[in-house]
Amino acid sequence: MREIRLHDTRSGELRPLRPRDPGRVGIYACGPTVYSRVHIGNARPFVIFSLMKRFLEHEGQDVKLVVNVTDVNDKIYVAARNAGVPSEQLAHAMTAAYFADTDALGLGRPDAEPLASEPQIMKAIIDYIGDLVHSGHAYESGGDVFFRVRSDPDYGSLSHRRIEDMDQGEGVEGSERKHDPVDFALWKAHKQGEDTSWDSPWGPGRPGWHIECSAMAESLLGVGFDIHGGGSDLVFPHHENEAAQTRAARGQELAGLWVHNGMIQATGEKMAKSVGNIALLHEIIERHGRDTVVMYLISGHYRQPLAFSEVVLEQARANVNRIREAARRLTPGPSPDAFDSLRDAFFEALARDFNTAEALAVVNEWLREATGPSWDRPGDSHLREMLGVLGLASLLAPVAQAPEPVRELAAQRDRARAERDFATADRLRDEIAALGWEVRDGAGGFELLPL
Repeated sequence: MREIRLHDTRSGELRPLRPRDPGRVGIYACGPTVYSRVHIGNARPFVIFSLMKRFLEHEGQDVKLVVNVTDVNDKIYVAARNAGVPSEQLAHAMTAAYFADTDALGLGRPDAEPLASEPQIMKAIIDYIGDLVHSGHAYESGGDVFFRVRSDPDYGSLSHRRIEDMDQGEGVEGSERKHDPVDFALWKAHKQGEDTSWDSPWGPGRPGWHIECSAMAESLLGVGFDIHGGGSDLVFPHHENEAAQTRAARGQELAGLWVHNGMIQATGEKMAKSVGNIALLHEIIERHGRDTVVMYLISGHYRQPLAFSEVVLEQARANVNRIREAARRLTPGPSPDAFDSLRDAFFEALARDFNTAEALAVVNEWLREATGPSWDRPGDSHLREMLGVLGLASLLAPVAQAPEPVRELAAQRDRARAERDFATADRLRDEIAALGWEVRDGAGGFELLPL
C-alpha cells in the first residue's frame, strides 16, 4: 500500500497519514456559514476534501467525511435583519441553496453534514461548554461563557503565534466581561434584536462559532480523528480555538493532521463577501459548466493561493476540451501495460500531499502517449481510473448532440463567417454559449461541445 503524506499545519511538515483505526480515515472539514449564497472560494475546500476522500478510498481506506454547516452565527443575524426576514428562515433558505450549489459540482455529498442548530448538536455543544466550566478552563460572566486562553499551555501551537499578538476578532462585544482580553466566547447571552436563543445553565443564548465545530467533530468522529481540514484563513482563530478547547476538555489533540487549502484570490486579494469581490458558485457553474469549475479548482496545488479570472477559467475549459477530445480517440477497455508507470506516477503525485496539479500533468502526458503515432486507439481504463478520482470521469461520456435550435444558431454563425460578417458570428457564438454549448471550428466544419 502506498504511503500517503500530507502537510500538517501544526508541525509545518509533510507527515504520513497513520489512521487512528487502521483501514479507516475520519476527515472533518469546516463548511460555510450560511448567510448568503456560497462563492467559488467556498467550493475549493468542498472539492479538495471530497476528492481526497475519493483518493483515499481508491487506496483501500474506508473514509468518513464530515462537512458542517454553521447556521447559528452573528453574520446570519445581521444578514436576516438587513433582509427583513427571520434569521432561522434565512439560514434554512441559504442552507438549501448551499446544498443545491454544491450538488451541481457532481461530486456527491459528504457522509455527514451536521447543522449547529440541530437539537442533538446543540445539546452536545452545551455539554461541552459545561465540561470546560467544570474543569476551570472556562468561566461565566454576565450570561456569557468565555474560554481561558492562558489555561492551555499549548495555545498558539497550530498558528505559531504568541498569545500577546492574537486578536480573537470579536471586537468590543463582551470585552468588559472577559477576565483577559485574549479569552474568547463559548456561549453568548441572548441580546435584544436576536430572534433565536437556546436554554442553557448560563441562561438563554447561543453558542460561539468555535465550540460548534469542536462539538460536531467529536460527536461524529470522536477525539483524535485523522484529518481536520479547511481554508487557511481558519487557522487562527477558528482552528486554534477548536484545538485548545479539545485539549482542555479531553486532554488530547482533536485531530492527527491539520490540512489547510489556500485561498482563491481575485485581483491579488482573498475572495470574500466582506471585500465585495465574490463570484457566486452557481453563476460560475451556469456560465462555464461543472467540468470546467472542477478542473479549475484542482489546477493548482491545494495549499497554494489560486488566482481567479476569466482567463484561468478559459484555460481550465481548454484542458477539459483537450481531455474530452483525446479520449474520443481511445477504445473502452484495458490500457496497455506500457502505460502502467504513468498511471502509478499519477497516484504517487496524489500520495505526495495530494498534488492534483502534478497529477493532471501526468494525465496530459498519458494522453499524449496514448494518442501518439505509436498506438492505434488503445484502451482507456487507466484514464477512466485517474479521472474518476479527480471527479472528471464525465469527460469520457459520449458527447451529447446539441438540440436543434442550437444547431440552427451554429449553422447561421457558419454562414455569417463565410460572408465575413464577424460581428454577427460573434453574437451568435455568445448566444450558443448562453445555451450551454461551445461551437468549435475545424477544417471539416463546425462542432458543438457542451460547456
